[in-house]
Amino acid sequence: MRVSVIGCGHLGIPHAAAMAELGHEVIGVDVDRAKVDRLNAGECPIYEIGLSDLLARHTQSGRLRFTTDIREAAAFAELHFIGVGTPIDADGRSYDTAQVFGAIRQLAPHLDRACTIVGKSTVTVGTTGQVTALAQRLAPAGGQVDVVWNPEFLREGHAVEDTLRPDRLIAGLTTVEAEKAIRTVYAPILDAGVPIFVTDPQTAELAKGAANTFLGLKISYINAVADMCEAAGGDVSQIVDILGIDPRIGSGGMRPGIGYGGGCLPKDVRAFTASARQLGADQAATLLRAAEEINESRTAVALGLITRALGEHPIKGTRITVWGAAFKPGTNDVRESPALALSQVLQQAGGIVTVHDPQAVPTAMLRNPELDYTDDLAASLDGAELVVLATEWPEYRQADPQSLVGRPANPLLVDCRTTLDPEPWRSVGWTIHQLGRSGK
Repeated sequence: MRVSVIGCGHLGIPHAAAMAELGHEVIGVDVDRAKVDRLNAGECPIYEIGLSDLLARHTQSGRLRFTTDIREAAAFAELHFIGVGTPIDADGRSYDTAQVFGAIRQLAPHLDRACTIVGKSTVTVGTTGQVTALAQRLAPAGGQVDVVWNPEFLREGHAVEDTLRPDRLIAGLTTVEAEKAIRTVYAPILDAGVPIFVTDPQTAELAKGAANTFLGLKISYINAVADMCEAAGGDVSQIVDILGIDPRIGSGGMRPGIGYGGGCLPKDVRAFTASARQLGADQAATLLRAAEEINESRTAVALGLITRALGEHPIKGTRITVWGAAFKPGTNDVRESPALALSQVLQQAGGIVTVHDPQAVPTAMLRNPELDYTDDLAASLDGAELVVLATEWPEYRQADPQSLVGRPANPLLVDCRTTLDPEPWRSVGWTIHQLGRSGK
């Protein structure tokens, strides 16, 4: 098929490259001329495992190109993916869908033949109906324009894998023609056995929020248990193993730490909680809000652990190295990053903070230029009086403690992600404190 992808960010770029990998002819659309020029040159402005190679391969083959002209996309494609951002609104609780409706207002007037618009962005329930009415009113093709809501379930850091080999597809639609278009564009994925749920639009819209909010609940729950373990002298890592072996629960997503972040989970939990209130499901909203409050408290919990680890030594004036800037490993995305939030708090408390990250130093510098940064792991320890592990990159878990001996004079490490095996570190003189392990 000939497809367009409107909006080239963390969602749109991997989706466009993956559609080309599936054999489609693809045109990506973005308003940022400099970004479009880089993409056409095969240069990827974001970090995702495998994305740079995929982008370079398909821009060179001619199967994938990018433009700032939405009219070109309208004339070229028979199916249009909408992958623009839906950040949290000014009220702090709902999605700002201005970019979605803005894209429709720009695209629809140029749609003069039957086509399908496929929304990928995360939106409030009821949006598909509004988008359909607007698109059909503005498009010369009128009712021949179908709208499908096809929410993404990408894990940042695994966006290419999750697009090409998802665990499920969801298509919220109302016509036979729309279902046919979806089954055609995703044919290679469906042929590989991936299940598809064809639903009404409202179910598809709610599904994304429900999935991410459940992950948020799971993370908040295990963090609450971690606090109990620390108070009681228990070991949260063992509890994760004990719970995870239960097939009704599973250990996936149950990693205690300083909370969830990024461009999806925080806003999706907020918006889903707001939707519960709007729909009159007050008890559901109370439960969901409690999960938010636990997540919001994690910086303070980490700060308390750091304070206890330092003992009588104050944070003020302490040279602190924070390992991690991205909100999770595998990406350079620092939106709502717990690691950067903790770094800010430590600096505001008077700490002399240097941040290390394998991939996210450039993006972190743009968001938090007041902090110092380095991309050299060993050098990040020179002169440090305290190391705080804030993002669970494998580079930290796989680091050789023996090779780092002597870098900090009195090595003290606070593992806020409960990701390290403490024994190799302790064996060469490091003092390790971990969330949920009561100093064990």
